[in-house]
Order: sequence, then C-alpha cells, then structure tokens
Amino acid sequence: MTTPSTADTLARLADTLATRRPDRGGDPQTSYTAKLLARGPDAFLKKIGEEATELVMAAKDGARDRVVAETADLWFHCMVALTHFDLRPEDVLAELARREGLSGLEEKASRPKD
Repeated sequence: MTTPSTADTLARLADTLATRRPDRGGDPQTSYTAKLLARGPDAFLKKIGEEATELVMAAKDGARDRVVAETADLWFHCMVALTHFDLRPEDVLAELARREGLSGLEEKASRPKD
C-alpha cells in the first residue's frame, strides 16, 4: 500500500528530475539524468532494459538486498522516462488505483485492443 511518505518521495524525485531536463536548464555535463534525457529515449530505454534484467537476475539468485537495489535502479530509470514524456509518478499511482480490486485477467481484458 502506498503511504503518503512514499508518494511524497516519488513526487520529490519527479520534481528534481524535471529540473534536469535539458530544455529546462539541466546540464548534461554535470547531471546523469540530463545526459540521459539529452540523448533521447534510446538511452534511458536501454537503461530500463538493463536494470530490469539485473533485477531478474537478483531475484533468481534470491539476493534480497540486490532485489531492493535493482528495483530502485529500475524505478529511477522509469521515472526518467516519465520525465521525458512530461508524466509524473502520480499518473502511475492513479492508474494503479484504478486497477485496484480488479483481477489481473479482468484488467487485461478491459484494455483497448490495438
């Protein structure tokens, strides 16, 4: 369950990441986030893939501390993606809240077909 402190942490991180956007003054020479954003989606999408793989490997190894660390890395890079698309963690939390109480199968069946 998301607590106010968790939502606050995500909101603060989103606020910081927004200041790192190169179009808002973020400097790719001094900020890792600005560097990723300046390189475009391929850069941060590659990092999301890498971090997801590292999370899978940590989970397969049963390494609880690494699962936490790799999840943090994955979430961070997903937040960079949200920043790129002018989205916020509140958007994701709202979607999770919308899905709350639905079975996974029911939710998936309710999605629009492409």
